[in-house]
Amino acid sequence: MKTYQVVGIGNAIVDVFTQSDDSFLELMGIEKGIMQLVERERGELLYAAMKDRKQAPGGSVANTLAGLGNLGLSTGFIGRVHDDALGRFYARSMEENGTSFVNAPVPGGELPTSRSMIFVSPDGERSMNTYLGISSDLGPEDVADDVAGQAEILFLEGYLYDKPKGKQAFERAAQLCRAKGGKAGIALSDPFCVDRHRDGFRQLVKDLDYVIGNQHEWESLYQTDLSTALEQAAQESGLVVCTRSGHDVILVQGDEKAVVPVKRIVPVDATGAGDQFAAGFIYGMATGQSLATSGRMGCVAAAEVISHFGARPEADLKALFRREGLI
Repeated sequence: MKTYQVVGIGNAIVDVFTQSDDSFLELMGIEKGIMQLVERERGELLYAAMKDRKQAPGGSVANTLAGLGNLGLSTGFIGRVHDDALGRFYARSMEENGTSFVNAPVPGGELPTSRSMIFVSPDGERSMNTYLGISSDLGPEDVADDVAGQAEILFLEGYLYDKPKGKQAFERAAQLCRAKGGKAGIALSDPFCVDRHRDGFRQLVKDLDYVIGNQHEWESLYQTDLSTALEQAAQESGLVVCTRSGHDVILVQGDEKAVVPVKRIVPVDATGAGDQFAAGFIYGMATGQSLATSGRMGCVAAAEVISHFGARPEADLKALFRREGLI
């Protein structure tokens, strides 16, 4: 038995939420529905403009780990926060939610803990404006042998590729995990991230054990239509997962293919939908489920998180899986 069933590596970001309408987004020059990186001055401006703010530990991979913790798996998170109020809040919250935050908050230095200002529209779309802060310093020295090497499954976020040191941390973690017999995989993160790192991601598809992306990310990666993109990806990767908003989920592993229907619901807040799909899917993979069952678990977890405000599950996901006959 390894120490961790799942270890994630990614940006440790405090999510700050507020609700806003489209006219406010236009006034503030915020592009709706995507994640934008912002500089410190812009981040402070947007933070000051938020009314009725709520904060929660976030970051794509960290949200997925919260879902896996909800499902009872042992999890660890490799991230970097500053020893400030937000950083201590983040580390404490991760531990309280059952995920080992393996790196202590870093004292000194000028970069504060990372934060993402998230504006949630009435239709549930979220517009994320992320100031990376100290997360941008995450590097290979933050990846301990006895963490990445003690993971049955390693989960990486594509956003790490935005910084050279993050890329090195990413590659070291994957190498340590796979050298000890674990599986390493990635979420492509968003189409703009794919555009920035297409060549590197194309190589990762070949090198890693599983890759999760949505329709736009796969089409961007191969610069072609979805069917052709998935056909090529399936030839190159061990396991390919494609989510499509409001449509079937497609999973391909070698000659095996599963198409999982999605029950359409009106989202209260779409924040975390992809992160929690990943949690359900990885839980299925970790517990030896079929492609179809793992995909259905991902859909149930995603449906739960978009039914309420915030990026992490509030219901007992295992109970939902039982109700759906998945376990």
